Amino acid sequence: MSKKKNEIMVPAGVQQVLLHACCAPCSSAIVEWMLQHDIRPTIFYFNPNIFPREEYDIRKEESKRHAESLGLQWIDGDYDHQRWLEAVRGLEGEPERGSRCLQCFSYRLKVAALQAKELGLAYFTTTLASSRWKSLEQITEAGLRAQAAVPGTTFWAQNWRKGGLQDRRNQLLREYAFYNQQYCGCEFSMRVISCEFSAEGKV
Repeated sequence: MSKKKNEIMVPAGVQQVLLHACCAPCSSAIVEWMLQHDIRPTIFYFNPNIFPREEYDIRKEESKRHAESLGLQWIDGDYDHQRWLEAVRGLEGEPERGSRCLQCFSYRLKVAALQAKELGLAYFTTTLASSRWKSLEQITEAGLRAQAAVPGTTFWAQNWRKGGLQDRRNQLLREYAFYNQQYCGCEFSMRVISCEFSAEGKV
C-alpha cells in the first residue's frame, strides 16, 4: 500500500477499481479523488436493500447521471429486494449498526467482488465507507468476507471520510444538485429514522 496525500492509502500499482456505489452523493468526492490520482473507477450500483422501489430508482438515476457526466462505465446491479429480505431474515429487529447491517454489507459486497472478477478487476471498494452513520469495522469485515469468498479479488479497505472528502462531498452535492436521501435505504432504517424524527416532534 502506498500513501497518497489526504490520508488515502492506495494499493500499489492500482489503476482501475470497481467502486460499489450506494448513491451519487456518497460516490462523488471519492470518484473525483480517484480520477485526480489516475485511478479509473467502474461504478457498480447494487443496492437491493433500498425500499421502496421508487426510492431505489431515484438513487439509481442520480448515480447513472453522475457517472455519465464523467464518461465512466456504470453498471446496474439487479434489484431483487425479496432476495435481500431473505438474506437478512431473522435480523429485522436489529438496531442500526447491528448484525443486520453486517449481513447487508456482506451480501452486497460479495456481489460486488463477483462483478469485479467478471470484469477482470483485481480490486473493489465501496462508498459505504464514506458515511458517518455506518460502522467502518463492519464494512471492512464485510469486504474481507467478500474477498475470501471470491478468489482473485482484493478489497480496498479505506475510510473514505478522510482527507476532506466529507466536505468535498457536501460541495459536490450542491454543485450537481443531487437528490439527497434521508435514510440508509431499507425499510428497517426508515423505521428508525421515522421514530427519531417523531421523538423530536418533526413528524
